[in-house]
Amino acid sequence: MSMPPLAIGPGRYYSNGAYGRAWGVRLVLALILDPECGKTIVRFKGMAGTCRRKSGECSLEEFLRWAKYEVQLNENSWQRVNPVHSEDST
Repeated sequence: MSMPPLAIGPGRYYSNGAYGRAWGVRLVLALILDPECGKTIVRFKGMAGTCRRKSGECSLEEFLRWAKYEVQLNENSWQRVNPVHSEDST
């Protein structure tokens, strides 16, 4: 299941949810509107796994296909961020 576009934001970390060597974590640096095609471009930096020490950019659609969930660093381990449900925040 992919994430809704509004869930992707600068300064947040995302994982592809893969196992083993295919696993990766990316930090979103910026969301940029390409004036030529009108599409949103995601600029990112690889933080862990296969993406580590690599920077790149891709369309928002491509990033959404790659990203399975948001993560955060907890000491030495990347852990999935639990989404806040609207009924929990009353």
